[in-house]
Amino acid sequence: MKVKTILVSQPEPKVENSPYFDLQQKLKVKIDFRSFIHVEGVNAKEIRAQKIDINNYSAIILTSRNAVDHFFRVADEMRFKIPETLKYFCQSEAVAFYLQKYVVYRKRKIYVGQKDFADLVPLLKKYKDEKFLLPASEQSSIEPQTVLNNLKVDWTQATFYKTVISDLSDLADVYYDIIAFFSPTGIRSLYKNFPDFEQNNTRIAVFGSTTQREALDLGLRVDIMAPSPDCPSMTMALEKYVLQANKELKDK
Repeated sequence: MKVKTILVSQPEPKVENSPYFDLQQKLKVKIDFRSFIHVEGVNAKEIRAQKIDINNYSAIILTSRNAVDHFFRVADEMRFKIPETLKYFCQSEAVAFYLQKYVVYRKRKIYVGQKDFADLVPLLKKYKDEKFLLPASEQSSIEPQTVLNNLKVDWTQATFYKTVISDLSDLADVYYDIIAFFSPTGIRSLYKNFPDFEQNNTRIAVFGSTTQREALDLGLRVDIMAPSPDCPSMTMALEKYVLQANKELKDK
């Protein structure tokens, strides 16, 4: 079947030069965006129930924009006056740049990794006597835990926000030729909202091996996989598949 419509299970990009918009123009297909999951903050009372007192920590490890937002939200809820001596360890330049939304760079001690959490190791070793707090979600990656435990630093992880399944009831009677997923939770959201979902002619695109595994475990047929050596991004994988699928039909 020809591909005319694609549903991307993420929020619509806020930048005008998103590759998805270019893809829509190039392939002459309709691309819709809808978050299958969303993030909700954990309130100060729940943080205290985890026996977390921000006063006890001299350094904060920030792995994402969500971690930044929810750390400062909780600090505000707790009326915690953040000292200028607090150290910030950011997993990437993108996270560090986002931190500027809350702090003045020149007045803060900010340490930045390259991309992966392991890139922070030299910096964490240098400041191994700090007491670290890692604000995270309930579904955080195991990598930070492994790295921090191996370094034998004094650290605590706390759930500051949670990943929640979105209500998709308005999509009940809507059909898409392709649905693109980016996390196992996104796949679970599909079945939580539509327990009787049948794939039929819908093509499923997945990003990452854990998302692929979840799809297969739930009986879905995975038609498009990213990343791959020739398609490192979802947009590239979609483009390759749609061009091939639509060409084959045209040639028949």
